[in-house]
Amino acid sequence: MKAWYLIYCKPRGEKRAQQNLALQGIETYLPTYPEEQLQKGQVTVRRVSLFPNYLFVYFDPDVTSVARIHSTRGVIRIVGCKELMTSIDDSIIHELKMREHHLISTIEPDIAPLNMTQGDKICFIDGPFNELEGVFDEANGEKRCFVLFEIMGKQQRVSVDRAVISSVEQRFG
Repeated sequence: MKAWYLIYCKPRGEKRAQQNLALQGIETYLPTYPEEQLQKGQVTVRRVSLFPNYLFVYFDPDVTSVARIHSTRGVIRIVGCKELMTSIDDSIIHELKMREHHLISTIEPDIAPLNMTQGDKICFIDGPFNELEGVFDEANGEKRCFVLFEIMGKQQRVSVDRAVISSVEQRFG
């Protein structure tokens, strides 16, 4: 009977193992999360393995031999594979997938084209500056922008996620 099992992979080899198992027609699941990084002044989001060196596989040990999984490039061994293999409950995998999807959709929202020009008044609609007003300065990559606003008696230029601001005209107009 098909079930989920956990495999231990070579260091940074989860994707390689996943590709090689896919070529054999074996379903896999590699939980990831989005991680923001600052590169050359731009914020980029990359997907990082939630459990480094581990990968979930879905197969039937009576149909697909354990030796075939163990001999796949990138794989070291099936975790808990001694005499009796320990499967992982489907609900755990389902919950991981749901949480991953939720996290990705909140970190990487679909962002509409920016309809603001320098000098437009904005209002923060989320985050630490919620309900403060400011002035749009310029776009900073696909998902961020620079905003000017007054804080502690000084005008500050801050890079923020475009999803947390709205034009004052659109919001109150």
